[in-house]
Amino acid sequence: MLVVFLLIRATIGGPAVYSHIRVGFHGKPFNCCKFRTMVANSDEVLRELLARDPEAARQWAENRKLKNDPRITFLGMILRKSSLDELPQLFNVLRGEMSCVGPRPIVADELSRYGGFVVDYLAAKPGITGLWQVTGRSSTDYMSRVALDSHYVRNWSLRADLVILFRTIFAVMRFDDAS
Repeated sequence: MLVVFLLIRATIGGPAVYSHIRVGFHGKPFNCCKFRTMVANSDEVLRELLARDPEAARQWAENRKLKNDPRITFLGMILRKSSLDELPQLFNVLRGEMSCVGPRPIVADELSRYGGFVVDYLAAKPGITGLWQVTGRSSTDYMSRVALDSHYVRNWSLRADLVILFRTIFAVMRFDDAS
């Protein structure tokens, strides 16, 4: 973690850790920590891109992701593909805000997209890894991710968590399959 921290400071500059308010267990908000992978003015860059590029606006509306996101730095791309950007979430786990395995942490705006699955989402702590991460990662569309999160919560077991943790190792090693 120290090496990643120093690399970010040396190449991108500014703060190395980024925290963003996410929805936690029973809807309680928490600051989800990640290594910074985007340019400093990422909100402004996104707003401008969505205003001028209808295809990017469509992608964002459907999946809340962009295939060629101009906000992500070169180092950020490497950190995301290797999932090293998520290492600071271990501090969220230690504080009891997240679990090692669970639904993906989402922002409050996304709750409305969960429809009837929102009850399932709020019944578990978000996880660093989860069923959707080992079942397709970025190639999975948004509603499939929601369904996978719901399935995970409804069918939780220690065995399933151990399988997901094991499968995470291989999902992370598929460097080309990440966000």
